Amino acid sequence: MEAEAILAALIPSWSSVILLTFYLGYLAVAGFILPGRVVPGAILPDGTRLHYRCNGLVSLLMLLALLGTGFYMKWMSPTVIADKGVELLSTTFMFSLFVSLVLYAAGLKSCSQSSSLKAHATGNFIHDWWDIIAERLGFMLVFGDLVFIPFTFSIQGWWLLKNKVELTKVAAIANFLTFIIGYLVFRGANKQKHVFKKNPKAHIWGKPPKVIGGKLLASGYWGIARHCNYLGDLLLALSFSLPCGASSVIPYFYPIYLLILLIWRERRDEARCSQKYKEVWAEYCKMVPWRILPFVY
Repeated sequence: MEAEAILAALIPSWSSVILLTFYLGYLAVAGFILPGRVVPGAILPDGTRLHYRCNGLVSLLMLLALLGTGFYMKWMSPTVIADKGVELLSTTFMFSLFVSLVLYAAGLKSCSQSSSLKAHATGNFIHDWWDIIAERLGFMLVFGDLVFIPFTFSIQGWWLLKNKVELTKVAAIANFLTFIIGYLVFRGANKQKHVFKKNPKAHIWGKPPKVIGGKLLASGYWGIARHCNYLGDLLLALSFSLPCGASSVIPYFYPIYLLILLIWRERRDEARCSQKYKEVWAEYCKMVPWRILPFVY
């Protein structure tokens, strides 16, 4: 695509606005009306607690059914997102700017009313706009969740639309196993930690848990590596890119980016846990020497 065509495509079109509005509107309506178990969230700094309706899977299945009907009736193309990709990217970017401005204005207005916002609304526009340090809802998370993640973590799909890749049965089976193992490790490790926090005496893999200092779980996945959930996350990311073959590194952006991010996050977690738990953390590191991948890292 020539530079002039790219610049022209960067201008939002009405069709891209309608597409984004339909998607976000559907999520809002489906999240409100579809059935789902209501789960209480964590207690906020001001003492309040939000409740969440867990109907994401039902919303996804309903959306897929609606899209499938639209494709079957020829109301829309199966590649509508790819066809409007650059236009949709610019539209979503502008929308993320708008949402961030609204959140910034709302934060300034409510900071005197909510104790959870007082310490964070500094009055410094750049600090409060980006919202990086506290990781609350600012431009970083709005842009990341609406623009960066959807348009970069899906590069594999865009790649496969333009490039024909034929996988052998062995490669397909290996890809499937990578996904299954990654899911089991990622989901299993997080679930074990969740269960341990709710009931420190709950059995892990059929045995009483090993606990260091009465605080740190050293059983199950957490007895294999100190951040075994990151390993599962990386395997999942790799499985999403493997169908693209090995002809280019471009569709492997997601696992490469995630590897860099998780190593940085693991280092940050290690420093924070070392400061928080002190001797208990040092003992845990001796018992579980591997950080993410056993016998490698």
